[in-house]
Amino acid sequence: MSAVRVLVTGAAGQVGVDLVSTLRGEFPPGAEPSWQPDGLAIANDEFEVLGLARREFDITNREAVTNALSLARPDVVVNLAAYTAVDQAEQDIEACYAVNADATGLLSESCAALDIHFVTVSTDYVFDGQKGTGYVEDDRPNPQSVYGASKWAGEQRCRAQDTIVRTSWVMGVRGHSVVHVIAERAANGSNVRFVDDQTGTVTLAADLARALVTIVRERPGGVWHVANEGTTTWFDVARFVGHELGRDDTFATPIATAALSPQPLATRPTRSDLDTTKWRSHWLALPDWRDGVARLLRDRAS
Repeated sequence: MSAVRVLVTGAAGQVGVDLVSTLRGEFPPGAEPSWQPDGLAIANDEFEVLGLARREFDITNREAVTNALSLARPDVVVNLAAYTAVDQAEQDIEACYAVNADATGLLSESCAALDIHFVTVSTDYVFDGQKGTGYVEDDRPNPQSVYGASKWAGEQRCRAQDTIVRTSWVMGVRGHSVVHVIAERAANGSNVRFVDDQTGTVTLAADLARALVTIVRERPGGVWHVANEGTTTWFDVARFVGHELGRDDTFATPIATAALSPQPLATRPTRSDLDTTKWRSHWLALPDWRDGVARLLRDRAS
């Protein structure tokens, strides 16, 4: 059989670099080689991958999208390109919507015209955090920020046969994430303060990348919540990182969101953890978040 052709947008981002590596049969930093959610190892020649970064592929440009897809003729497009500056988006609304909403719709439309399966990644920030327990795929979105609203608008621009993967609190070895900041503070003897009134689900970039390979293989369509197992707070993440790096309980101090100074421009949901029951009913659950963060710290150091 011929290789499955996969075009990845946002390939320079922390999930993008891991997905491109994973599709090539490699184990990116932070990966757990024994975790195969669909029970199948990835052959070196199973996929033909075209990873495009923002500077190489302007997904907001209709002509560029049409030309790229017509020339590449992929079987699957995985859209990881996104405007992710949550606070900046409050003052940069047009640019945020151009990438997260309009471009997502354009890619979906263009894939439909060429019989390409479209996969796009969305966020827990489409929810308002008021449910009080984990969100399932059918829960009604009610975003509280420009970023969340733009991602929800992008979801609405997709077709029913497209696959939407909602994820949350993504962190990888290769990329900019809060865990790297915490680890640096732990290493240089500083202490940290993190909020303990925002609850969510951590997602390791390497684990999400492997889950996306399963999505590429199966092309299920619809909405899927994908995150590592277990709910937590940012304070608990900071405390765990500190313990892993030899710091004691004084390293991390809890703080309420209302006490932050300056206050963030964007409103974050107080509890936006994703219920992954639907994923677990089809494939193996992602590892516990502590396992994922421990792998991130291990491979970050090496």
